[in-house]
Amino acid sequence: MFDWNDEHKQIRAMFRQFIRQEIAPQDDAMEAGEPPYAVMRKLTEMLGIRERVQKMLDRAARGESSGRLASQTDPYLAALLAIELSRQSPGFALAFGAALGLCGQTILRRGTLAQQQRWGAAVMCLDKIGCWAITEPDSGSDAFAMRTTAKKVGDGRYVLSGSKTFITNAPYADVLVVYAKLVIPGEEPGSRPPQAFVLERGMPGLSTGKPLEKMGMHSSPTGEIFLEDVEATREHLLGERESEPARGQVVDVFKGERTGVAHMCLGIIERVLEDSLAYAKARHTWGSPIASYQLVQEKLARMMIARSNVKNIVMKQLFAETNGVDISLAEASAQKLYCTRATTDVCLEAIQIHGGNGYMREYQVERFMRDAKLLQIGGGTDEIQILHVAQDLIANGLAS
Repeated sequence: MFDWNDEHKQIRAMFRQFIRQEIAPQDDAMEAGEPPYAVMRKLTEMLGIRERVQKMLDRAARGESSGRLASQTDPYLAALLAIELSRQSPGFALAFGAALGLCGQTILRRGTLAQQQRWGAAVMCLDKIGCWAITEPDSGSDAFAMRTTAKKVGDGRYVLSGSKTFITNAPYADVLVVYAKLVIPGEEPGSRPPQAFVLERGMPGLSTGKPLEKMGMHSSPTGEIFLEDVEATREHLLGERESEPARGQVVDVFKGERTGVAHMCLGIIERVLEDSLAYAKARHTWGSPIASYQLVQEKLARMMIARSNVKNIVMKQLFAETNGVDISLAEASAQKLYCTRATTDVCLEAIQIHGGNGYMREYQVERFMRDAKLLQIGGGTDEIQILHVAQDLIANGLAS
């Protein structure tokens, strides 16, 4: 089985120490609604992101690259960070990933050098909070059925109207990557794929709602975005080209989001399994630890099997990424479907093992259960993943 090498294990220990010192003490406050961004800034400093991004931009400015910056992050290290963050606070991991991974990296990969310098670097360094907005009230899982429009009103001028919902970091976002369908006079409405625009808080007509109250992921602020005739120029159009294929960009983000969810799942499973094992050994009934009872052992065993399966999925995907092997959207959907369902099942078993204590917030397994459930909904529901897998299977058959 693929596994972490010694260097990865050392870095993982460093991540865990930082999380124990900086994030764990803030858990209760963030769960109660304190924004996570001050701690997120400390994390970017620890990771040295500012220096790395500046070096990338300097090389691009000297003409040593194409001007479109690809991520140079080791996939293994990014995965380890997501796993370790999710072991402590899945909500924090979600907010951090949405800001840097979805918003910041989208600008760095797809934006012009000027856009990378103006917005991408600021988001990656947490000088500004970023969000990535595609989901709408009437088009949740069907992301491309959006009603938000960008009407072209002149050469390099657009007016955006519509709304987005369930957007991570939206209540506090300074930089917003927003997708809208381009409307050009004389063309059939909806004939063009959606385009990405980089908008800024304070632009006339742009507003955000207060944080939504959610079942879980309380450390991750979620909200709505409202666009009322927001005037944008070509410099706000990501890549500054209308011909840029935004649909392909979005599909790439979806694939990365769905495979990345597996990292969060592994972190959650490992944490609740460790907590459940420790509790089962310490909790005594009728003079014996409950770990000695076969029904409890069966639960622990199935939790361990889920952990092994999810870890193997993660390691296989990391091997593919580092070796330049692309996967289909259907395969990414299959990974997300299995991992998120397994995680929810494991969390439910953890609560059952803890008995009445599992229902109490003191033991935290109930929080991981609430957080885990979102992973079956966000980034496409289970039902959407099933459709993608089945339709690909019918169209293309079983891969060899």
